[in-house]
Amino acid sequence: MIKILIPTDGSAFAMAAVHHALHLVGAGLKARFVVANVQEAANLYELVTAHDPNVLQRVNEEASRDLMRPAVSLLNAAGLAVEQDTATGDPAHLLVEILERHGCQAVIMSTHGGGMRASMLGSVSQELVQASPVPVTLVKPREPAQDS
Repeated sequence: MIKILIPTDGSAFAMAAVHHALHLVGAGLKARFVVANVQEAANLYELVTAHDPNVLQRVNEEASRDLMRPAVSLLNAAGLAVEQDTATGDPAHLLVEILERHGCQAVIMSTHGGGMRASMLGSVSQELVQASPVPVTLVKPREPAQDS
């Protein structure tokens, strides 16, 4: 059974990767999944006003779990094994660490994210293609998605 990393930012674009994974499972692929979200590091203002780095870490972890919830719920509803992982910092670098830590043999992710970070997340997918030691499948959404 293959273990596949699905990075998500919670956008409708990112959910296209989850739907693609479900399509592959429906076609007979035996897989387990790791859903991951990487939050940006705190900016200077956040660092100065928070006074406690543990608070920032907890906020990032809670935000990651919220953003991963739709993907995890969909995979769980299909009866699939799902692990979750979060990190804060450089997305491409940390996604490689996550896939290595979990022993993933492949990655399925959207070609780009949604919202204001769409162009940045597109660059994350390209960076991950270059840095990943395992195959990366990029899923291009069929129709333009809109975040709610």
